[in-house]
Amino acid sequence: MFSIDHLNRLRRAEIEFLVSHLFKGARILEIGAGTGQQASDLATRGFDVVAIEKYDSQYACHRVFPIENYDGTNIPFDNDSFDIVFSSNVLEHVEDLAQINKEIRRVLKPGGYAVHIMPTPSWRFWTTLSAVPAALEYVWNLRTEIVPLRFFSRAETLRLAKAWVRVALHLAAPLAQRRHGERGNIISELWLFRPNWWRKAFRENGFEIVSDEPMGLFYTGHLVFGQNWSLEKRASVAPLLGSACHLFRVRPMA
Repeated sequence: MFSIDHLNRLRRAEIEFLVSHLFKGARILEIGAGTGQQASDLATRGFDVVAIEKYDSQYACHRVFPIENYDGTNIPFDNDSFDIVFSSNVLEHVEDLAQINKEIRRVLKPGGYAVHIMPTPSWRFWTTLSAVPAALEYVWNLRTEIVPLRFFSRAETLRLAKAWVRVALHLAAPLAQRRHGERGNIISELWLFRPNWWRKAFRENGFEIVSDEPMGLFYTGHLVFGQNWSLEKRASVAPLLGSACHLFRVRPMA
């Protein structure tokens, strides 16, 4: 089941991987900062971090770091403001990639670069399949709520009805899965999340690839197994099941 705590645990692991692509004292802009957990982790490591997020983000009530709201299109900072622009699982949600990449180029200092963490086809595949066990896990956690008490009352009948509606909705959820990003569907995202697709997209939007590599951690969008699987376990199965994310380091073309 979804858990902010578990998601933050995975994001912290991403930061451990990310820091080798940063340099000491860098001024970093994080786009789509979510809760601000990763921005906070970077700040504690001595980086000068500024974070922005859309005002209507689903994580707005869970922020743990100062975050400036923006419209998702125009970055509210001057030209040549940052050494590094960073995003984690964000660009797939951006409809106008040309515009956001234009803005990233604008706010980067001369010699600056961007680091983007992106979901992979493996993440899409296992997220689609894991919808079924995730739904069953949710229903299992509701087991005490769907068993009637010994004596029925109007209130008890209403409580049971609501609980069974929740069960039905979650059991039906795997059949009504939607795309994760702004393009395609749950099938075509297997193509759209390929590293080659993003390499081409970056080049078309004025960036050259400095390096890219899988991040070596397996997980799904439904966070199946949650914290029952350690980070070490997730790393050990990634070569077989696939890395959930891929890291791209890119810089503006000369």
